[in-house]
Amino acid sequence: MDRQSGSIPGVHALAHLRQRARWRRNRSRAARVTVVNQFFPPDYAATGQLLADLTGRLSASGLQIQILTGMPAYAGPATEAERIEFEPNRCIRRTRVSRFWPRRIRGRAVNSVIFCMRSGLRLLRYVRRGDLIVYTSEPPYLPIVGWLVHQVTRTPYLLIVYDLYPDVLEELRVLPASHWLCRLWRGLHRPALTGAAEVVVLSELMAERVLAQAPGIAERLHVIPSWADPELIRPLPKDANWFVQRYRLEDCFTVLYSGNQGRCHDLVTLLGAALILRGNQAVRFLIVGDGPQHRRLLQLAHEWDLGNVCFLPYQDLEALPQSLAAADLAVVSVSIEAVGVVAPCKLYGHLAAATPIAAITPSGSELRRLVESSGCGRWFANGDAVSLAAWIQDLVVDPDAALAHGAAGLELLRRTATPELVSERYRQLICRHLPNGRAVATLSSRMDVEATKPQAINPKAANALQDVC
Repeated sequence: MDRQSGSIPGVHALAHLRQRARWRRNRSRAARVTVVNQFFPPDYAATGQLLADLTGRLSASGLQIQILTGMPAYAGPATEAERIEFEPNRCIRRTRVSRFWPRRIRGRAVNSVIFCMRSGLRLLRYVRRGDLIVYTSEPPYLPIVGWLVHQVTRTPYLLIVYDLYPDVLEELRVLPASHWLCRLWRGLHRPALTGAAEVVVLSELMAERVLAQAPGIAERLHVIPSWADPELIRPLPKDANWFVQRYRLEDCFTVLYSGNQGRCHDLVTLLGAALILRGNQAVRFLIVGDGPQHRRLLQLAHEWDLGNVCFLPYQDLEALPQSLAAADLAVVSVSIEAVGVVAPCKLYGHLAAATPIAAITPSGSELRRLVESSGCGRWFANGDAVSLAAWIQDLVVDPDAALAHGAAGLELLRRTATPELVSERYRQLICRHLPNGRAVATLSSRMDVEATKPQAINPKAANALQDVC
């Protein structure tokens, strides 16, 4: 290697050392918040994308944030990323992950266990007095790891529960509630909940289920929704939307489902509506993403000769504002078995785009209450494809009604689930448990407002809500 080519790694190494030194210097001045989640950008997983946005805003407020995560392994073109990245007040540390049978439940379970083991060992090395650890339920065993680390180090921790396990496996009949694994899992998950300094869930129904497992945490249990940024995702005229032009959606009413096609989502009702409207040339169904149901959906579309349904893979994160804005109606669904154990975070991106919502859920779902109380769309029972198809036809001939539903959804988002509102709630919870929390809160209140705007954060890490929690 000549001197010129050899100088590039040297310059890179020097810059890396300077960043590390700056991080360590700041580390000595402030308590550190460590966030542990298996997925993080450039991975497409929604939990990672949301945490990227949240931690970017928290670090801009003066908190020192460390991310412990894995290499990309969920969805998206990237399979590798920098092992360690330093940003102002934020450090991202990635560990190697296994990729055994990533599309199968057993394979994902093994991969998640390995990530938890590696993360737990790393935390035992890194944690220090005054730190705070934030664990998520991604992977679902992580809260148990957090409790075990707490038993050894006494480091306080917060839990963010995206999905309730083993409830999901039981409701989907993957495992019976009497199975030894479910009984062991539930027995370990209960102390993980009670040992947390704070517990965050995404909906009131999830809060009820958590309280049934751990009644003593009522004062430490908080319902904080997912969010989307209306400055990044916004209504966009079709003639100004390149996504619409590319897929020739200009002259049709587009019904969009975007995200994970998982076992917790009812997509057969959506295809049933497409079957009813198969002869209506004005309506087109667009299904974007992938997941365990994908092959079944392709098979049904073929068997039912659904020429009005188009399937697209996950889109690049930069295309998300355009793909969401291309919809005239957005579908958000929860299967009968999954109500109360998952909360669909894809809703908020559609609200930001001011798109009417068709909610397909069981009657007692949180999503039904939200849609009906806000007027942002209409609720449909699982299997009621006839009513869904009829409402789609109504919206086609009454665009003013669609605009009214979309405007109500955008207002709901701005009132309850903007990044500023949500990140402030998290910041307040975190600062309760930092030894210098009072000083950090003072710093945050004086910070330049521009520092919290999305352009201060890597745009690839902002609000990729096409996935589902």
